[in-house]
Amino acid sequence: MDCYDLTSMTWKEVEAALKTVQFAIIPIGAHEQHGPHMVESCDAVLAERMAKKLGQKMFPYALVTPTVNMGVSQHHLNFPGTISLQPTTLIAVLKDVVSSLKHHGIEKFLFLNSHGGNQSTLNVASMMLSKELDVEIYYAKTTASAKKAIKENVTSALFGHSCEREVSEALYLAPELVRLEKLEKGDIQEEGRWKQLRPGKAIQGFYYYEEMTNNGCIGDGTKASWEIGQEIVEEALDNLSKELYKLLDLQVNVHQ
Repeated sequence: MDCYDLTSMTWKEVEAALKTVQFAIIPIGAHEQHGPHMVESCDAVLAERMAKKLGQKMFPYALVTPTVNMGVSQHHLNFPGTISLQPTTLIAVLKDVVSSLKHHGIEKFLFLNSHGGNQSTLNVASMMLSKELDVEIYYAKTTASAKKAIKENVTSALFGHSCEREVSEALYLAPELVRLEKLEKGDIQEEGRWKQLRPGKAIQGFYYYEEMTNNGCIGDGTKASWEIGQEIVEEALDNLSKELYKLLDLQVNVHQ
């Protein structure tokens, strides 16, 4: 066993693993539209695959939990099939997961998130639950730390959803998520208040995704490749694991 994956372990195996496990990785995704060329489970599947790869790098210190496969996706709700949780619902689910694992002796947690719409909720959740449950909770976006690979391979000024980055990650981690024959670039609305409300702007606020893109994509998925996905994913995994070893004061596993 090179990854403690809770979904495929017996209780006896978990009992043995808990002798070395120092923290739990909780993958968090979403169920939402990803344009015409990616299936709606995309974020949940990518979170799960990244969590398992990170669990391998952090073996035997990490336990990977089942994936929370729905998230805060209100902005995508007008595209058919999207299912969204309220922020309070996501926090309540995470509280129950963390409480259950604390009962088994785990007191440190990483929320590994693959959906941008969850980030603000996870910021609040990490603060609230750390204090309320007397645990340590951290959160990270799956591939946000792969700054070098993203800078070298992503050329779109506006990207981040069913784009060359995300499609490439899927081609590397879970190619079944991608409809290669239907790849499109984002059909961006040239005008609209969304431009004033994007992250990094002076004023931010809620807007529906169709206000920004007609086909549900931003960036250019036609430029995606398996090789780009490998660069982004592996850089992110290296950076995340290095930070976790340092943060949690763990001895690096030379056999990883």
